[in-house]
Amino acid sequence: MKTIKVSVVTPDGPVYESDVEMVSTKAKSGELGILPGHIPLVAPLEIGAVRLKLAGGKQEQIAVSGGFLEVRPEQVTVLAQAAEKASDIDIERAQRAKERAEQRLQQAQQEHVDFKRAESALRRAVNRINVAGNR
Repeated sequence: MKTIKVSVVTPDGPVYESDVEMVSTKAKSGELGILPGHIPLVAPLEIGAVRLKLAGGKQEQIAVSGGFLEVRPEQVTVLAQAAEKASDIDIERAQRAKERAEQRLQQAQQEHVDFKRAESALRRAVNRINVAGNR
């Protein structure tokens, strides 16, 4: 089967680069599935997983904290503020981040806590836990 080159890049540098058969992810406009030869596209991404179908039926996932997806017929580039391969995620650290975010959300009603920021932190932590669970 044909493949498409995928690069996941953050401000700290490249996180992932390989040839894959298919890329699936969630953009702000909905779920996207990208195969080799896809028409050019630029889309903002939600906090979520970039799912990669490799040759031989293997799959990998990368947790991204939003960003942008650029698609060209032979290449997909994900520009994310933060991204981690499932194998690199520290589940205990992600669980602690989730607990801190949940505490902030509970305090939001009593104090002047930035609700949107706490909610975003919770979504990022849950995403990392979910991706790490699918190793």
